[in-house]
Amino acid sequence: MELIKPGLKIPFTRYRKIAIIISTIVNLAVLIMLFVKGPNLGVDFAGGTMVHLKFQQNVTIPDVRQAFEKMDLGGSVIQDFGQPGSNEYLVRLDQTAVEIGVLGEQIKKVLTDQFGADQFEVRRIESVGPKIGEDLRQRGALSVIVATIMMGIYIWFRFDLRFGIGAVIALVHDVLVAVGALMLANYEFDLTIIAALLTIVGFSVNDTVVICDRIRENMRKIKRETLEGIVNISLNETLSRTILTTGTALLVLVSLYLLGGAVIRPFAFTLLVGFISGVYSTIFIASPVILMWKKKPVKK
Repeated sequence: MELIKPGLKIPFTRYRKIAIIISTIVNLAVLIMLFVKGPNLGVDFAGGTMVHLKFQQNVTIPDVRQAFEKMDLGGSVIQDFGQPGSNEYLVRLDQTAVEIGVLGEQIKKVLTDQFGADQFEVRRIESVGPKIGEDLRQRGALSVIVATIMMGIYIWFRFDLRFGIGAVIALVHDVLVAVGALMLANYEFDLTIIAALLTIVGFSVNDTVVICDRIRENMRKIKRETLEGIVNISLNETLSRTILTTGTALLVLVSLYLLGGAVIRPFAFTLLVGFISGVYSTIFIASPVILMWKKKPVKK
């Protein structure tokens, strides 16, 4: 299927300076947010215990907090979860020393006394120690960094060093944009988010490979065109494929975000932002980087 007919001549590289300035400002803002505010870490990374509750009646956060205060488990954070009016809550506890089985029985007893035996459901209880949480946090961040570098090395060996550098810069941009969006939306960072960031790296580099392959092919076929002209031609030739591939993925993610429930919503949100950013960065960041070394020949 061909969405865009041949002959399209959009001068993408003409806007590369504006795109680079905007992207630099956004990335610096995200880095400042990371160092000043820091991400909202979930139980997986911060440690603690998370309890997911579902009530059959209308219950307020103060009502739930009053019940948990009777257990004397230390500090707790309670927030709405799921759709409005679903009466679902996430309770974040600092206490991790109590075994999950014993803790579950304590929670059921207190909630039964407060609301009644058939008026609530403990859907899940997750507990992570602080040492394990720190280890998972370090390994999660390292996995994203290593994946990004390895993708750049792969592009380097398959095409050329400048292609690899452009891919790494674009991938770093995509990850930072996704992280910034998560922080603005106040979603928690957990292992699911790490999986989403790794998926963004893989999806974005796939589009970069297709465009780089077309640029290399056109550099061999078109001898009288400038490198900037060849990059523009290649971007226009692959634009239809980019729109179709990313568009179909976005349709699935929008459905997943709207209908998948609160548990999967942060994952779908991360992928939505990352995939859109991936298309932008491939066109306006990875490709213009090639022009910085336009005097260097491409390996054949």
